[in-house]
Amino acid sequence: MQGIVAVAASFVMPTHTGSEATQLLLRWFHIIAGITWIGLLYFFNLINVPFMKQVDASFKAKIFQYLTLPALNWFRWSALATVFLGFWYWAQFYVAPDALRQGSNPARTIGFFLCLWMLVWFLLYVVIKKMTPSGYVLGIITTILCVAAGWLFVNYTPVGQDDNHVLAIGVGGGFGIVMLFNVWGIIWPNNKKIIRGTLAGTPPANAAIMARQAFLASRTNFFLSVPLLFFMAASYHYVIFGK
Repeated sequence: MQGIVAVAASFVMPTHTGSEATQLLLRWFHIIAGITWIGLLYFFNLINVPFMKQVDASFKAKIFQYLTLPALNWFRWSALATVFLGFWYWAQFYVAPDALRQGSNPARTIGFFLCLWMLVWFLLYVVIKKMTPSGYVLGIITTILCVAAGWLFVNYTPVGQDDNHVLAIGVGGGFGIVMLFNVWGIIWPNNKKIIRGTLAGTPPANAAIMARQAFLASRTNFFLSVPLLFFMAASYHYVIFGK
């Protein structure tokens, strides 16, 4: 009899609070969206860019219509979903509890995080759109800005300076903010104009410049994805900041 009870008990699902269920759902869909986003980012940078250089001009319109445009739609919306869900998870389940523990306001750290990383993106936006520099120059500028912003967040965030989750995601998620705005602020608008103009038979006069700017933003995202994934993994599996 005891054996039957034990077997039956093994099939009983554990109970979860509403908060635990919300955490699971947010984390799960954040991961699914992130795989989609980063997978497409790697596809564009490692496969599509070299491929398009070899394609005859007469075939590009079909490729734009049936491959590039649908892929860009998945790319931009998965980017938005990844950052939105991750930001929600971080703010509600790490920053807010730390603020409560410290008797502080979570909005201070959330606001600091958003302002800091949006400033980094704005500076990069100006560099890419106004200067269209070489990849090496942009890489150096990006490195300096991201290292400086990461150092500022880790050392001056009002809440969670002793919490590896808050700090590691605050840096990795900051890279995600920059990457998201690169997608919606440069990569998508520039490619949309090029693709729609090409399909209509009237490509933009500055298509080459716009393509170069989109490429620089995409390549920046490609390289930023490496430390982004490191800091996201470190937030759970390796204490790099705080404790």
